Amino acid sequence: MKLYFAPLEGITTYIFRNAFNRIYGHVDKYFAPFIFPSENSPISSREQKDINPDNNTGINLVPQILTCRSNCFTKAANEIHAMGYNEINLNLGCPSGTVCAKGAGAGFLKDPSALQRFLDDIYTFAAAENLKISVKTRIGFDDPGEFPALLEIFNAFPVSELIVHPRIRSVFYKGEPRKEYFLYALEHSNNPLVYNGNIFTCSDYSDLLSSAGSSIDTIMSGRGLISDPSLADKLKGYTTDTDPTKFIRLHDTIYQGYREILSPDINVLYKMRELWTYWQTLFDGKEREIKQLMKAKKYEDYEENAYRIINFMNRQKDHPAYEKSVSRCLNDIKEKVSEMI
Repeated sequence: MKLYFAPLEGITTYIFRNAFNRIYGHVDKYFAPFIFPSENSPISSREQKDINPDNNTGINLVPQILTCRSNCFTKAANEIHAMGYNEINLNLGCPSGTVCAKGAGAGFLKDPSALQRFLDDIYTFAAAENLKISVKTRIGFDDPGEFPALLEIFNAFPVSELIVHPRIRSVFYKGEPRKEYFLYALEHSNNPLVYNGNIFTCSDYSDLLSSAGSSIDTIMSGRGLISDPSLADKLKGYTTDTDPTKFIRLHDTIYQGYREILSPDINVLYKMRELWTYWQTLFDGKEREIKQLMKAKKYEDYEENAYRIINFMNRQKDHPAYEKSVSRCLNDIKEKVSEMI
């Protein structure tokens, strides 16, 4: 299987990507948080820094563009291509109200005719520049019944990969993904497909395989890989464990990385708080300590709470019940896959 790391704005920055890739790895592609180009500024200095190849050594990175204006897309794509990138991703999935109000992200799905003209422009540009463009999309804006017509539009273009998040915009990330629409795409898409949505555990992946057979060989996960950084290792069969030592290294590398480029303390701690909103799922019973951590305004207060919580993971790992629970993950996927062979 191939595994892609979905972008999360403000979280999966180059600081995070470098730490994750060095400590965990086993991710085939990382997608950078979206670039939102304007007429006067195709790529901001912050965005340039994030995708600068010097800041992403050894990482298979795909920059992502979010816009509904083809001239803005091509201007940004030219700059990205000049940096050495040969693949760019178009974001048609962002459900943000601010983004959709501008007709971008998932908001673009409301106007199929305009979307088709846009795609015609950017794929004409891509052919001339020998550039690959992949697309990340939802299955509709208001109604999943919009998806067959959208898929027909995508089928008319050489989409290098069509990444399908099978939810409509209006549900954001709530409820279960509508996997039946991804199965529809498997039957009707002319382009290579990637599944994205609610892969948090090995059981989630094995359930997906059970519903679709062996047709799905590439998946994308964002929230799942952040919540359990060992998920890539587990999905690819390298471990059944959530390794405390690796997690500590990941935490410390990201923490020190942000301390080197940001100040004062609170700006670094804002970044770490965002990560802890996901990491807290690894620490049942430590809600009070995590709440205190989220209130920290100085490094010393943050570190006191953070390392108290992290040390709990080491003690938890030594408990027999923990070993039993994590071992279920890989066994579950192996059993379900063997049933299909």
